Amino acid sequence: MTEKSEYTDFPSEKAECISVEEEMEAEEEEFIHEEHQFTWRAVIIGSLLGCVVAASNIYLGLKIGWTFGAALWGSIFGFLILSSISKVTGSIFGPKENAVCQAAATSAGGLSSGFVTAIPAMYRMGLMGDSTPAQDFVPLLLWTICSAFFGMFFAVPLRSHFVINQNLVFPTPRAAAETIKSLHRAGSAAAKDARDSGRAMMASFFSAMGFALAGYFIPGIFEGIHVLYWIGNAAGSTAIMNADKIWGWFFAWDFSFFGAGLMTPGSTVFSFCLGELIAFGIAGPLMVDSGYLYGRGGFDYPPTSAGTAQSFFLWPGVAMMVVTAFAEVGAQAPALYHGVKGGVMEIRNLIRKLSKKSALVDHSGHVSKDTTPVHELIPTTWWVSGLLLSGVMTVLVMYFNFNVPVYATIGAIILSFFLAFVGLQASGETDINPTGAVAKVCQLVFSTIPNEDIKIVQKTNLMCANISASVCSQSVDMVGDLKTAHLLNASPRAMFWAQMIGSCFAIVVAVPLFILYAKAYPCILSETTKTCQFDIPSVLAWAQVCRLLTGEGKIPEASMILTGVVMVLALLNVVIRVKFVPAAWKPYWLNLNAVGLGFIAPSPAIPVAMATGWIAGQIWIRVSKRTHEKLMYSVSAGFIAGIGIAGLIKAAMTIAGVEEGSVTFGKPK
Repeated sequence: MTEKSEYTDFPSEKAECISVEEEMEAEEEEFIHEEHQFTWRAVIIGSLLGCVVAASNIYLGLKIGWTFGAALWGSIFGFLILSSISKVTGSIFGPKENAVCQAAATSAGGLSSGFVTAIPAMYRMGLMGDSTPAQDFVPLLLWTICSAFFGMFFAVPLRSHFVINQNLVFPTPRAAAETIKSLHRAGSAAAKDARDSGRAMMASFFSAMGFALAGYFIPGIFEGIHVLYWIGNAAGSTAIMNADKIWGWFFAWDFSFFGAGLMTPGSTVFSFCLGELIAFGIAGPLMVDSGYLYGRGGFDYPPTSAGTAQSFFLWPGVAMMVVTAFAEVGAQAPALYHGVKGGVMEIRNLIRKLSKKSALVDHSGHVSKDTTPVHELIPTTWWVSGLLLSGVMTVLVMYFNFNVPVYATIGAIILSFFLAFVGLQASGETDINPTGAVAKVCQLVFSTIPNEDIKIVQKTNLMCANISASVCSQSVDMVGDLKTAHLLNASPRAMFWAQMIGSCFAIVVAVPLFILYAKAYPCILSETTKTCQFDIPSVLAWAQVCRLLTGEGKIPEASMILTGVVMVLALLNVVIRVKFVPAAWKPYWLNLNAVGLGFIAPSPAIPVAMATGWIAGQIWIRVSKRTHEKLMYSVSAGFIAGIGIAGLIKAAMTIAGVEEGSVTFGKPK
């Protein structure tokens, strides 16, 4: 999965988690008894809901490089559908079956990371030859199978350490568990809340989808409002008009980013806006006017200039994101040390168990008792055999389909194990999954291999990093689902099967979705096309880092100096925030990870849309805090999913030759 760039502080959560067993025992009596937690209706409905999120994540990932999990979408929408079915059939439906549904949704919606990063980067760099994604269907499908199952099996033994022993918070999985509990509580008020959540989600979903499809046939005012252009036109100011027409400062009706802004912390939203303003609102235009740079976007380097604003600010942006991610992980050094130490102990205990020896005991005080019944636990033979089979398959697929040396794949798998601990520790503590930073570490490690063919070197660099990022993403999703199950006293074995089946759905839809977008928008895979509907910031970052590390990259001297400066600032920013900023101020502190993203994505309309969503959320809180708490996630999820499905329909219409509308009222000429 790509970056989830948010700061979340839970100062009292860990203390509250100490009494989780007592809470679960009390709540177990509150909810209906479920004889069967795993049901086919739950996993099929959850998987289908996850496929909707998968379509949304391909769209969002190509647009901005961010993806969103399906946990809350699967929890709420799954409840609405399954509760209706249970009423019609007279069957029992409770929170544990609801958890199975959301686990299937999470796995079905979480396989998009490779298709918005490394894989399109390889096509853009010419590493896949002259073939198209449609012609490479089998290799891409085999890779998807590897990424789906390897990370999932990888995560199973980590449950006891991160969920049971450390009992980390895992904010989003915890929110999913609390949402499911509230939906299933008895009483007319709880039933009304559930109905309201469903109506809000459905209304936002169809509103966003309808508006986006209207924009296909009636472009112009349905796509955006170009305030600066018309002000500049009325005032006779070319500079103000160019701020809109050339640099992209206008208001876009992009409901997916309204939804993202609703649930993203204000510090992240306005830090993103700040990065965009610096790179493409102030410094970029001034440098173009002076003749040092020659335009907003692209990666050409004419002899008379240092490139474009996008190519110039790419490296400082990547540096800020990577250093911030690793500094955040480093700030959790004691917990990270315990995570690695616990991982080593888990491996040693597995070996001792297979040798029929007693397990080692951790005397550090972090061990807590797992009260899950043995018959609900995931058998060791399941995940060990699955891990071995998927590992061997990964090695074979990488060698025969992508020309990656066997030793490189094995090295990436071993490295991924340790990097998964970093991702899980960070996600469990802060809700930040540093997949981007994890991938950059792997790119650095595999920057040089003994091969004279530069294309083999670059393909190895990207695909090994793709392994690490996929393992980290899938592991976090799987352990997150197991955390939700733990809080609901649900069966880990049921979650495992839900993840397995949801992954099968993800495999079926992931490659066709990528092929659909690549065919509808060829600019995604082409470096020669100057304009594109998608900014593909993550794809560009992966490709440019690969080129730099393998000796083909070029960085203007001024950009290199700025990169060094912002690296120092990013490190200091995290240290100051963690060590010196009072807890009450931390939610408002500058997020340089988001500033870096603003440097990379040359689309000011996106952070403007997110800021609009955030401001609307604050107004909503002032008007009715209670309805905001009840419905905000439902509205956000509906907006994001609606735009994702609309993007899918528009891509299909583009391929089918359906002409866009010609009514361009309100659009700059």
